[in-house]
Amino acid sequence: MTFATNSGPSALRRLWKGIGAAVCALAVGLATAGCGASNADGQVTLDFFQFKAEAADWFKQAAEEFERDNPDIHININNSANAQTDLRTRFVKDRVPDVITFNGDYSFGTFAASGVFHDFTDDPIVDGLNEGMVDIAKNLVQTTDPAKKRLYGLPFAGNASGYIYNKDLFRKVGLDPDDPPKTWDEFTSMLQMFRDAGIDPVQATLADAWTTQAPLASLAGTLVPEREYTDLRNGTTTFRRIWTEPVAKEIELFGYADGEKGVTYQQGTQNFAKGATAIIPLGTYAIPQITMINKDIDLGFAQMPATNDADGQILTAGDDVMLTMGADSKHPEQAMRFIRFLMSKERLEDYARAQSAITPLKETYFGNPALETVRPFFESNRVADFCDHYIPSSINIGGYLQSAILSGNVNQFVDSMQNEWDKVQARDFRE
Repeated sequence: MTFATNSGPSALRRLWKGIGAAVCALAVGLATAGCGASNADGQVTLDFFQFKAEAADWFKQAAEEFERDNPDIHININNSANAQTDLRTRFVKDRVPDVITFNGDYSFGTFAASGVFHDFTDDPIVDGLNEGMVDIAKNLVQTTDPAKKRLYGLPFAGNASGYIYNKDLFRKVGLDPDDPPKTWDEFTSMLQMFRDAGIDPVQATLADAWTTQAPLASLAGTLVPEREYTDLRNGTTTFRRIWTEPVAKEIELFGYADGEKGVTYQQGTQNFAKGATAIIPLGTYAIPQITMINKDIDLGFAQMPATNDADGQILTAGDDVMLTMGADSKHPEQAMRFIRFLMSKERLEDYARAQSAITPLKETYFGNPALETVRPFFESNRVADFCDHYIPSSINIGGYLQSAILSGNVNQFVDSMQNEWDKVQARDFRE
């Protein structure tokens, strides 16, 4: 699906603009979301579209604090339970929010390519951001033209994929919890050590198919250079070529899950929090869930090595929250004022602590001490985006992976992915 760009409104957009003007005329004196209206005292209402349910309370408190310091601005927060669909509907109706949070994924890149977001590429605020996280955001833009891969949103918070581990169980088998394995052979040898000690090495959560995408992303970050996804789109490579090895290694990983594999994310994180397994191959987003169950657990987080080249490992890390504004906001000065407030070092670090997240600043701050192990990857910009961020959400990666792990059939997985990918490309007319 494509959207009208800023270069010239379509008849549909002109129609909706006319309807929008009529609605606003009827709402004189009211701070109607999406209409850009101001009240009699000149107070501006900003329409703030917020997608992250876990952080709704945090953004509410931040908005209230901003309003106290900026009495000329009111923030109307719209928390969305289905952000992709809701935002697409707004775009079609030419009701682009003033300020937007959204996940840094394929959908964000599709929206960005349509021209509905503000271009931050040359904004001075970018100078203080981590180059790797900025590059990830640019590469998301769904275009084959490198010149059009610009920064249509600011990285607000990062997360990483790898594995969470129980430091006490590391110590129990004689491993140094501050020096996790750096190669694939060291990693699998570690898992065998746990098995030999009678400790379940890996907590699987295969009942929730989406969780299978985490190990794939962790392994592909090292095994599949990001340029391969451009080649995939150009038709010069295939899933068989780029994802066979990562999927085969993921199947090997879950071969060390000695307990029940078909449990849910909820049950799996509970099992891990209670010390039932040594590692759980999920991203940093699972840490708050685990510590909510067991606040005293001593956690570590590590990059999942994918080869035997210790120096060649890449951390899979993404822009979990992108912060942007509408390209044609009626209140660009006020919207930018709110964005700069949220992007302050104080706000970013407070959010990171609340969500066990990673700040996008050059001086990276980790919201949980367990993440310190991966600091060198950020400092040297050895990071790559989640591989599934390059795949349309209409393709059921998790379902295909779930079947592959249970059956051990790698070829069926890559062939199914290729078949679905080809269908998407056949109906995709973007440049």
